[in-house]
Amino acid sequence: MGQAASMGSLLLAAGARGERRALPNATIMIHQPSGGFSGQAKNIAVHAKQIVRVWDSLNELYARHTGKSVEVIQANMDADNFMTPQEAKEFGIIDEVIDQRPITLVSDAVGNEGKDKGSN
Repeated sequence: MGQAASMGSLLLAAGARGERRALPNATIMIHQPSGGFSGQAKNIAVHAKQIVRVWDSLNELYARHTGKSVEVIQANMDADNFMTPQEAKEFGIIDEVIDQRPITLVSDAVGNEGKDKGSN
């Protein structure tokens, strides 16, 4: 299990090519930015302009890291878009669906004492 949602999915997509992995039961979610604004009309307009600028930047970043066009990215981010690892692989967010974490990742996470313990 696991989830890379919202900005977490961008961090996953921006990982080193060939090293972007997900376990089979993970969920990956992309969506457009959101925000809640209140106050004076001019300030709401300023915030709306900023959130559109952020959305444009996100579209460009996802396009760069997935190889999809900005138009495809934007169409897929119109609403919360939950993907299986296989769908995320086909979309270009990850490179590989793995059955278990590589032992090197486990030993890096737990230090030397975990080197012989596997990754169950």
